[in-house]
Amino acid sequence: MKCPACGQWNRASLPRCMKCGCALSMDATGEMTWKSTLRDGQKPNAYYRMDENGLTDAQPDTRDTLAGEMQEFKVRKEEGLRRQRRMRSTSQNRSAPTGRSVTTSVENIFDSDVPQTAPHARHARHTRSRTMVIRPDMSDEYINDSNADEPLWAEQEMYGTRWQSPRRETELTGIVSGRARRTRRLMRTLVILLILVLLALVGFFGYHYWEERMAREREARAATVVASIVDDLAAHTIMIPGTDGSQIYIRELHTSYVVSDGFATIEIPDHLWYDDVEDFLNEQMDVTLTPYLKTASGKQQPLDTIAYTIDIPLSPIRMTKPDAFRTDVSSTMFSLSFVVRPGSRVFVNDTEVSDTVNSETGEFSYNATVQPIGDNLFTIRCRSQYCRENRLDVVLYREPQEIPLDLAADTYTSYNEEYMKISCTTLPGATVTVESPYSDMNITSLATTGAFSFYAHFDHIGDNVVKIRSSYPGKKDSVINYTVYYLPPASVYTPKAWPLNEAGYAELISNIAVRAEHTQVYVVMGHLDSFVSEKPQMAIFYTSEDEKSRPVMVENYTNTSWELGKYYRIYADAYSTYNSMPWLCGRYTYLN
Repeated sequence: MKCPACGQWNRASLPRCMKCGCALSMDATGEMTWKSTLRDGQKPNAYYRMDENGLTDAQPDTRDTLAGEMQEFKVRKEEGLRRQRRMRSTSQNRSAPTGRSVTTSVENIFDSDVPQTAPHARHARHTRSRTMVIRPDMSDEYINDSNADEPLWAEQEMYGTRWQSPRRETELTGIVSGRARRTRRLMRTLVILLILVLLALVGFFGYHYWEERMAREREARAATVVASIVDDLAAHTIMIPGTDGSQIYIRELHTSYVVSDGFATIEIPDHLWYDDVEDFLNEQMDVTLTPYLKTASGKQQPLDTIAYTIDIPLSPIRMTKPDAFRTDVSSTMFSLSFVVRPGSRVFVNDTEVSDTVNSETGEFSYNATVQPIGDNLFTIRCRSQYCRENRLDVVLYREPQEIPLDLAADTYTSYNEEYMKISCTTLPGATVTVESPYSDMNITSLATTGAFSFYAHFDHIGDNVVKIRSSYPGKKDSVINYTVYYLPPASVYTPKAWPLNEAGYAELISNIAVRAEHTQVYVVMGHLDSFVSEKPQMAIFYTSEDEKSRPVMVENYTNTSWELGKYYRIYADAYSTYNSMPWLCGRYTYLN
């Protein structure tokens, strides 16, 4: 409550004023005088509601409550306005505290004639001011009302500003100074951050520029290694930069090289690094060179180490017989055929057979002994010059036998006569049956030694299977299926050829099955147009005069390797059809 003597506001529970010590007024009942103005004792209007069971419910009217609060607020507002007008009239600086701000626009001109006798005055200026005072209790209508009892705008001309207490001026100055300090501190922080960012950017780009420059300098000093060819073999050329006339020594090569035109050029064949290595080599090898620069005083200054990787080629080897790495055989002897680089070292099951390699073509054969035990493994290792070792594993499968049945070791695999003698051995007393065409069977020694012979008849050109069966009571039959390639000599084969003219081509197309059954021979002439397969060679030829029609597909069984675009005369026999064109097997090739 407010002290009646000094006007100080105090807590309602205090008996005396905190400022002047004057006793605070209370009524006779001990209650404060302002409590009598409250309306708590009045009962608000209530509304009664009754439900279907006859029960009543009393509820206050919220609209009456709201209206009472609005009326009370209006009274308090008017009381506040009266108190503010009273406080402005009694205060020394003629200004009342408000909840809003006071906005003033002032123009000051210093005047030495202004009197300095005003109490609490700190400055005297000739002031023309226009001030608008906005109070918390003002409504928009009141602010805009020109007939209000207190004008909001006042213009006056006087000597000296409005008198303001030193405490109030100090508070305003402190607020302004605090804001200025915070602004300056914020600006200083932003400037420092900007400087740090700029320094970081300069350092980042400077470091990268320095790194790029050092990399360019290292590249200028570094040796250059490029792949090259020396004596038709893979090599590498190394170029080491230096001063003309100086010498660079390579420790691994035990050789010095003179710098010319700014570089010492070194050509090193790749095989130099692995020629003496006998063990198995990997596909690649890492090479390291240690160069030294020989100075004028004779000292050796080490240079950057040179390292590069070389590829080690595999020794070439190609198997020509059999066609697959796993083959079923029925005879004791089987010939394996391969092609390697001339001069290569070849081992079959750790037995060296290098002396059997043809010095010109690189072809060699190996007569393998095949036991009737199932899989017979033959490992072929080849080591050619300037290459790493190559290895092939060939499995010859021969079915296990309860009755031994073998062909003679000198039995041919190819023959140019219609009849060929075949000699065999089996269990003495066994029964022998030849299930392929034959003649002149001789079994005189079968009961004693198990030896017998006959003449196999080859009824068609190409592969002919000779089938022999041996039987014995209580044992499983043994069977041999032996393939012999039959081809008559050219003097016998070529005269049987029919031309592939328009009539001959049409007749072949119409009767291809019959001509294939009798292996009818034809002559094919023309340029090799395209390959269907490279291994085995299967090529397309056009047999018409303009070489644009009458296509045939010819499979190469000759000793000549065909080349694309060349003109050939080929003698071939009918076999089947391929994409609606005749399929022939070429036996003899002549290059026109």
